[in-house]
Formats: sequence, structure tokens, C-alpha cells
Amino acid sequence: MSVFGISPDEEEMYRYFLRNPGTAPDDLHLRMRTDRATAERALERLRDLGLVRDLGEDGGGVNPVNPEIAMVRLMDRRLHELHEEILRVTQSRYIIDALRAEMGTRVPSPQGVEQLTDLAQIRSRIEDLAFFAREEILSVEPYTELTPANIEHARPLDMRCLRRGVRIRNVVLSKALGHGPTVAYLRELVSHGAQIRVADDVSERILVYDRRLALVPVDPDDTSRGALLAHEGGLVSNIIALFEKIWDQAEDLLSAVDETAETPALTEMEQRVLGSMVSVGKDEAGARELGISVRTYRRHVADLMRSLGAASRAQAALLAREHGWI
Repeated sequence: MSVFGISPDEEEMYRYFLRNPGTAPDDLHLRMRTDRATAERALERLRDLGLVRDLGEDGGGVNPVNPEIAMVRLMDRRLHELHEEILRVTQSRYIIDALRAEMGTRVPSPQGVEQLTDLAQIRSRIEDLAFFAREEILSVEPYTELTPANIEHARPLDMRCLRRGVRIRNVVLSKALGHGPTVAYLRELVSHGAQIRVADDVSERILVYDRRLALVPVDPDDTSRGALLAHEGGLVSNIIALFEKIWDQAEDLLSAVDETAETPALTEMEQRVLGSMVSVGKDEAGARELGISVRTYRRHVADLMRSLGAASRAQAALLAREHGWI
């Protein structure tokens, strides 16, 4: 019960009352083999948490609260504490400004345009900017597909921003819709609140954080040459204006996917494999259930995942439900 903030002494005492309801508190320290002060503190905290209640005054017995009720109370209390802690952590981002002020004029805030030449440095800076974004992230990314490594790297950054309530608007190249795993990841972002549009012909690479900082490549055709991080308000405003122009001319991702994606009809065997895939744990059991070899079963699973554009079986099950296949 430590996950709920219950000490070992308090848990032991609560369990004792579950086994021995109505026990008088006078000699409880002897029963718990501890000193009186420790037993009294543990009992008082159990009362405060609503895990036990007194049967009467003047040394009356103590009864435990039903474990189901007790656990609900502890979970509610712990969730409230975690919520308060999350709020404190997210608000701590604003301490940076106060700490920077302590430095006075010795280390001025960056101004103008900062040149980043090392790719590792650029990636690190992007992660920092995303972590400390407070309101909005704008981006134009003309890739044609995302590798599994790209997706695994981007997912925690994107999800962290969306969970904090940061607004994400992203424009991607329409050619990316031909790559199943990329589309699946973009749809996942949309399901968590991101706004994503697609454009037929964009070459710009833009990242804007909170309308204050803008990151663009030195050479859009060769990102290995480095990037420019603009702090100058006028320059950032012009980059935002370019983004808004691209955004206005782009099409909503889900509408574009619905127009271009044709859901293929499943064969009877594929339908059976899909049903088995989402209900049976092991391939061997699924193959045995359908009367086919494990190799054939896995081939059908791979074909289904490719058709759905899924990167995992769990994601395939979700997408299959969206398509109405199961």
C-alpha cells in the first residue's frame, strides 16, 4: 500500500484490524509489537485517512473500513496529490524567467539569429524548445515518410506537449499519405488533439514555438548544413505569416486520408485471421484455431498490418475497428 502513501506500520495495523475487527486501542502497541507512541501515530493516521472508525468512546473498539471503500478513498487522495504535483511541475517552467533575471545583464537573452551547425545540437535544441513550449507549436515538415525510429523519437515529445495543452498545428507533404506507418502516427496525433494538414507541394521546413522563436534550415534541400534559430520578433512574424499561408492552402489530414484511402475488402481467411489476431495471444494458438500453419498465419497478419498501415498489432486492432473490419 506504499503507492498510496501508507507506511509499513500503518498497513500492518490496518491488516490487523481486518483480521480482528473491534479490537480496543489501549494495548494495540503490544499486539503490534511496537512502542505506544508509534502505534498511536499509526492509528491516528488511519483515522485521518478514513480507513478505520471508532465504535465508541472511552476505549471502545476500532473497526476497519471495507477494503473496497478504503481503496477508493486512497486512490482519490493519491490522484489528487499527483494532479497537484503535475500542476507544480508544469508551472515550474516559469521559474526560468525568474532565474534568468538573477543573472542580470551578465548573460543576456539571445537576440537576432542564432546559427546551429551540429545536427546533435539541433536535435537537442528542438527537444528543449518542445519541452518548454507553453502555448503553441507550428511546423511544416515536407517528409515523405517517417521511419520507426523517427516515430519512436517523436512520440514522447509530441504526446508530452499535447498532454500539457500545447496546441500543435502541423503541415506535412501529401506524399506521406502513401506510407502506412506515417499515416497511422499522424492519425494518432490527431486523436490526441493535434491539428494536421497536408499540402501537395511544400519545400519549406519551419518550426515555431510560442510565436517567439522560429527554427528554419540554412538550406532546405540539405539539412546537414545546419539551422537558424530566429529570436528577432519581426523575422519570426514573417515566418509565421509564411506558415499561415501554407496552412490556409493545405487540406485537413483526415479528409485527405478519406479521399485517397480505399479500404480493401477482406477475404474470408483474412477476416478470420483478423478476428483471431485480436482475440488470441500467441500465433501458434491462432494458427491452430484456423487450421493453418504458423508461417501462413504470420504472413496473413503481416499483410493485414501492411493494408492498415499499422506499426504494431495493437494499433492494427484499433485501425481495423475504425475501418469497420471488426
